[in-house]
Amino acid sequence: MAKVIIVTDSSAYLPKEIVAEYPIEVLPLTLIWEEKEYRDGIDISPDEFYVRLSKSESLPKTSQVTVHQYEEMFQRLLDEGYEVLNLGISNGISSSYDSAMQALKTFEGKPVEVMDTKLVSMALGFQVLASARAAKAGASLAECKKIAEEAYHKIGVYFTVDTLKYLAAGGRINSAKRLVGTALNVKPVLEIRDGKIELVESVISKKKAIKRMVALVEKGINGRKPLHISVFHALEHEAAQSLLNELKESMGAEEAILSHVSPVIGAHVGPGTISIAYMAG
Repeated sequence: MAKVIIVTDSSAYLPKEIVAEYPIEVLPLTLIWEEKEYRDGIDISPDEFYVRLSKSESLPKTSQVTVHQYEEMFQRLLDEGYEVLNLGISNGISSSYDSAMQALKTFEGKPVEVMDTKLVSMALGFQVLASARAAKAGASLAECKKIAEEAYHKIGVYFTVDTLKYLAAGGRINSAKRLVGTALNVKPVLEIRDGKIELVESVISKKKAIKRMVALVEKGINGRKPLHISVFHALEHEAAQSLLNELKESMGAEEAILSHVSPVIGAHVGPGTISIAYMAG
């Protein structure tokens, strides 16, 4: 029986203890800051990154996983007897998918599959987990891919940021939408829709933004079970933990995961970001 392993990237920022429990490999994206390169999730921690970002006049640049990184990873895993399913950051947010597809040409006829997940952060993390749990239980490569495709339709993710300047600077949201966040204490509620960042609405105060996110999550879940939920954040430890506890209790989640917005994603959303992702049904 073939062994299946899931390859993802650091944007998912799955907790290390979860990665260690399942057949998952993680490739790092790269931050370039003041002429120095940092491997996301390896060379700089989220807290270190956000403290520095909040004080810095220069903004870091981000770089996708390279074709060479994918080729090396795929080859090593094939040599170890694995069949490979790559579930990485949305093609609408990063060019990593293009790199993976380019690398795939080297492995024509080999058991390697690449999907555009149209997801990021813990929304991607839940998709990866669904497939990795199936792989651990002995599912085939085709079955793991089908589970990933089905999981996409069970997943939602919402987030709020302190300012839209980071999204605008990175070209992840247009300048007209940026103006929404310039008024005093106006906070945007955003989502990942069809693989891209979209503005849902804006409200007055971060407290109301979080309340609105919770309402949107409840609507998206629509009572479906089992429920997996995650709160992930950028330097908002207490607020994120409190929100996760509240959601787990009020929604009866089977699994509740606290995580971080990875630095490579944080470069585009900034400190103070709070996000909720779920997988239901």
